[in-house]
Amino acid sequence: MAWNKPKPDDRSDNVEKLQNMVQNTIENMEKAEATAEFADNEQKANIEAKNERRRESIDAMRSEIKDEAAAQENNYK
Repeated sequence: MAWNKPKPDDRSDNVEKLQNMVQNTIENMEKAEATAEFADNEQKANIEAKNERRRESIDAMRSEIKDEAAAQENNYK
């Protein structure tokens, strides 16, 4: 039975991936807000709650972007 070697840890594009994730999340928030205009009160409350969680996620992703950028500058040391 042959064992596969794990792929090496390639973090070189993490910042770009995280930036794309932030942008996609912002777009999803905007779409949800547009949908909320036509929603009933319960749906609006659900959309607002979900968008608040998205804001928290964006904050966390931006923090991770800073960490990853610093790690890249230090050659991941």
